Amino acid sequence: MTGAAVPETHPIRLGVTDDLQRTRLTVFFRLLLAIPQFVWQALLAIVAILAVIASWFATLFKGRSPDGLHSFLAGYLRYATHVSAYMFLLADPYPGFYLINLKQDYPIDVEIDSPEQQNRWTVAFRIILAIPALLVTQILRNLSGILAFFSWWIAMFTGRVPEGIRNFGAFALRYETQTYGYLALLTPRYPSFNVGINA
Repeated sequence: MTGAAVPETHPIRLGVTDDLQRTRLTVFFRLLLAIPQFVWQALLAIVAILAVIASWFATLFKGRSPDGLHSFLAGYLRYATHVSAYMFLLADPYPGFYLINLKQDYPIDVEIDSPEQQNRWTVAFRIILAIPALLVTQILRNLSGILAFFSWWIAMFTGRVPEGIRNFGAFALRYETQTYGYLALLTPRYPSFNVGINA
């Protein structure tokens, strides 16, 4: 009799080292403080969209995403994850504005594996294949937004966020990150519903 199979690690993983403590002043002004991040992320998104298109053609031709495009898109995805974590009160430190050498000690961080060979058929139809995951991502993001509203009030009075709300937000953010990573051809693996927040 063989032992139970160990689930394979997803190529895009979210790590959580947050201590649940929040600074009341930055919580109160969180939306205002996040505006520069939103503007910068929107500008970077234009370049990221062009990089995804270039990566799609290259991956369709070679069967593998080019290293430079992969690195840029992975950096953008990590940055976007930090901004979302900050916005939804999943982390307290203010995110940096850079893609390369992002702070390794950010409380909600993403680890993305190197590029690997991909099936050209799934690359060709990636946007269609990603639609169900994108719908789930939107539902989870909306739920996270609702929970972040409650978390905001709790953090204003107690200086910390509830662990359960933070964990759900981290789960939703991980699924979202894996979805966008799949769409951006950073991985051929579909997003995972694994409930472990560090998976």
